Parts: sequence; structure tokens; C-alpha cells
Amino acid sequence: MTTVPPPAVELSADQARRIALRAQGFLGAPDRRGGVRGVLRHLGQVQLDTISVLARSHELIPYARLGAVGRRTVEEAYWTQTHAFEYWSHAACILPVEEWPLFAFRRRAYRDRPQWHHELSDGAYDAVIKQLRAEGPQTATELGGAKNKGEWWDWSESKVAVERALMYGEVVCTERRGWKRVYDLAERAIPDALLHDDLDDTECLRRLVRQAGEALGVGTRADIADYHRIKGEAFDAVVEASGLVPVTVAGWAKPAWADPAALATEPRGRHRTTLLSPFDSLIWERARTERIFGFTHRLEAYVPKQKRVHGYFAMPLLSGGRLLGRVDPAREGRTLVAKQVSLDSPKAVEPMARALREAAEWVGCDSVRIERTDRPELTARLTAALT
Repeated sequence: MTTVPPPAVELSADQARRIALRAQGFLGAPDRRGGVRGVLRHLGQVQLDTISVLARSHELIPYARLGAVGRRTVEEAYWTQTHAFEYWSHAACILPVEEWPLFAFRRRAYRDRPQWHHELSDGAYDAVIKQLRAEGPQTATELGGAKNKGEWWDWSESKVAVERALMYGEVVCTERRGWKRVYDLAERAIPDALLHDDLDDTECLRRLVRQAGEALGVGTRADIADYHRIKGEAFDAVVEASGLVPVTVAGWAKPAWADPAALATEPRGRHRTTLLSPFDSLIWERARTERIFGFTHRLEAYVPKQKRVHGYFAMPLLSGGRLLGRVDPAREGRTLVAKQVSLDSPKAVEPMARALREAAEWVGCDSVRIERTDRPELTARLTAALT
């Protein structure tokens, strides 16, 4: 691990929390002129996921920061005018196209990878590239079929080939159509000024560490490295040159770094009251969420139903800069169903009602129904607050 110089700045836990909220777009007036694209550039990435309950996660991210931006507007903001591309960052993520050069280190690593779980016959890779060149952007189905007749990962040769080309950077995912990736050649989809892998690995990593530090505001080694899933040793090698400032945070057991711009002014302004996707970068890392908010959260979608505590897709409630509870939502026609509501205290009733009303309106529901709460004595108050 890198030797950390003595920090010149000491932050209270509350200061660190407010810095993180501002950096993530939840404290202060959002840049509405920048819209969804501004959110994406500011965060540096938006995670994708297949689960769609209230909405898909990549829609929930800008909604949580900007309010009821149209869902079609969200999709168009990501995928038109070569503004973004999909690649492996924290997970499968939408990334601003300006970050294409920063992932050259990962593309090179994939190209040098000695073996793959799926083998390809001679000519299969080249055939996919040839078809895309001749016919333009296509899904895996259009390229010859995404799957064979086996299990989930029993991909067809064309699917294996195009996914390998995606990792190599010869092909780009330029949009999702019915949740299917749409592939195109990088030479067409990425502006020429950004296309070539000119940055060496060290410079890629230095810039990604800086970007992650700016997006988080303040974080530990693990927080910042995990943002784009880079190795801790890689973080150690570049953090000093990244421009991030070593700090200590009261109650944090490990060293931290902060964006110097985040330290320059006191975080002030209006707090958002909203429901958060479990894949939101404010809370996606459990240890960080517990450290900053004193709030333990786990995505239970992959937990057996009988072992779930808060529900399949429990969405934390953010209000006043605190996490006050969570709700597991569903939709039945034009009704938003709160299958399970968990409230930390009676003070969470009004914010939860407000967040549920706004979310219902955003997704086209005209009513909210509460099925169950963890504090039955608050159910009547919550129901009343929704009317």
C-alpha cells in the first residue's frame, strides 16, 4: 500500500457526508441546463442493470438528482449524437464518450488476455466485424442469434465474437434497444479525436482516479478504486499524481483523499428528497454507505425470498442529507404499490410520502397503496400523508 503523507485537512464526519452529497448531485441546485447529460458527465458513469421495478436503474439515477425528467428524454440523452457508450467500469455502465481514451488500459488488458471461457472457430470474429461494416449497427440477434439452445451463458458464436470485439474496443455498444445491446464499429461510433488508444496505462489510471475522487468528493482508497473497479495497487501508483488531497475524516479508520475543489467551499443548498436505486453511486458500496450515513443496505434481489428483510428491490429514502428508511416498490396498472416500507423513525413519514407521490407521478401512476410497514403504528400516518 502507498505511503500516505500527513494530511493537511481534517474533516468532521458531517463535513465528509455533505461533501459526498454535493459531489454526487444531492446537495445544492442541480445543473438543469446540463440535464441528463450533465449528470452523466458529472458522475463519470451510470450503472446499468436488468432489474426494472419502478424503472430501470439508469433512469432512476438522473431522476433522483433532477426530478421528473421524461423517461424517453433520459434514453435520448444517453444514446443520441454519439454522446455516450457502454463499457465495463464499476460494472456494465453508460459512460460519457469523452472517457473513451481513459479505458484504453482495460481494452489492452482484454486483448492480452490469454484465454476465454468461450472458444471461437476460425473466421467467426472477422465475420461479425465484416457484417457490421456492411450493414451498420445491429443487435446480437441480427448478427445471427444471441444464444444457442443451452443455458443462460450458452452464447452463439456471433454473440461471443461481438462481445469480445466490444471488450477489445473494435466494437461499441451505442444504445440498448428493448434491453438488447446495439453494436457498431468504434471507428464509426467514437469521434476520431477520441478513438485512438494514445494514453498509456499510468495516465489512464491517473485520470480515472482523479475523476472518481471528484465524483465522490471524499473517499478512502477502496472507495475511489472501486468506482471504476481498478486495483488497489494501481490506485497507490497514481494517487499522488492525481491531484487528490490526503485528508482525515473523524470516525473513518482508514486514510482518505478529497477533491481539492470540494474542499474550497462549504457545501450548502437544498437537499434532495428522493428514492435511490440500489445501484446509485451514492450508495452502491455498502461499507461506504455505512461509514457515511450509518445505514446498512443490501440489495436483496438475489437473496432467497424467505430470507429477505426489506424486499426484492428496496430503495433507500434520502431526505435532508440522511437515509431515513426504504421501500420495496412494485406497479399494478396505474397504482404504485409499496410492498414493504421501512421507516427509521416517525420523522421519516412525511419525506417517504412525498418521495412515493413524486415517484408515482413520474412513472405514470395516479395512486399509491401501502401493503406493509415495519412499524405498524405509523401506517395510518403514512397513508394519510399520501392523500
